[in-house]
Amino acid sequence: METMKTLLKVYLLLLIGPPFTLEQTVAQYITELQVSLDEAEETYLSSQGFSKIDVDLNKGAEGNYIYLWYKKGSSSAITRIQLTFNDDMSRGLITAGYQKINKDLNAGAGGDYIYLWYYRGNLEYDAPIVDLHVSIEAEDEAQKLSSGWERLACDLNRKAGGTWIYLWVKRETPTYICDITANADYAGDADYFQNGYIRLDEDTNRGAGGSFVFIWYRQTTNSQRAIKDLQISINDIEKQSFQDQGYTMVSTDLSKGAGGDYVYLWYKKDVNGNEPIKAVSMIVNTGAVEQYRNARALIIPKDLNSGNKGKTLYLFFSR
Repeated sequence: METMKTLLKVYLLLLIGPPFTLEQTVAQYITELQVSLDEAEETYLSSQGFSKIDVDLNKGAEGNYIYLWYKKGSSSAITRIQLTFNDDMSRGLITAGYQKINKDLNAGAGGDYIYLWYYRGNLEYDAPIVDLHVSIEAEDEAQKLSSGWERLACDLNRKAGGTWIYLWVKRETPTYICDITANADYAGDADYFQNGYIRLDEDTNRGAGGSFVFIWYRQTTNSQRAIKDLQISINDIEKQSFQDQGYTMVSTDLSKGAGGDYVYLWYKKDVNGNEPIKAVSMIVNTGAVEQYRNARALIIPKDLNSGNKGKTLYLFFSR
């Protein structure tokens, strides 16, 4: 009889696989976010069941020890996270119903006032976030990029000095960039957010004056709808070349009002042999360029501040 029971267990194991727990069968999403600015807040959040990402968001700069905290659950997934470094960036988020964590991520450091916002969306462009990471080294950034993570564009130490700090998100399923655009001076921000766009929270005119210009994109889980290539033009010859090749131009000048060259973003979906684009962001820390290239990031070698005195910025994407 015991032999028969053992054989039956072996048969069932081969048939249905190894035993599993309920936790393994239910997807776990990021469902809540919080920020601590001191030890008392850390103690409170820990007592409320939050998990801490043990990287000081002010690392290398003076100021508070600041940490990001999260909870996971099987419903009400957070699908989009944005960062703001001025009040005008907030208006569209408020209208679109984003939740703000009212804790300055640069508290005490003297840089920009940076706030984190999040949203639980259910559009076709929303994909649940299942994990978070905070990077403090270019090599770490490169590893995350090559592993399918998305990097938010805003440095969490923006204008505070110290370490380059970036927040990364991992989604439940692979996503691809299906739409991309840009706007100047916050025109239509609320509409973009309400229609599923994610803003790259770094001004393409950084340090150059002129308008505040931001790039926006939407994601899809359908690789057949994805953009296959991105390019930047900084003169009329390049504009004509991309047009002749069938690229579509984003009409907003990424250098609007700053003087220098007219800088335009171009995209194309029908490119034979190209894999779909999975992520897009910007490099402000030019010292990280080599590590990103080693991670097979495709860095467009055109300064978004070409021809003016602004900070050198590069757009990059990954497939």
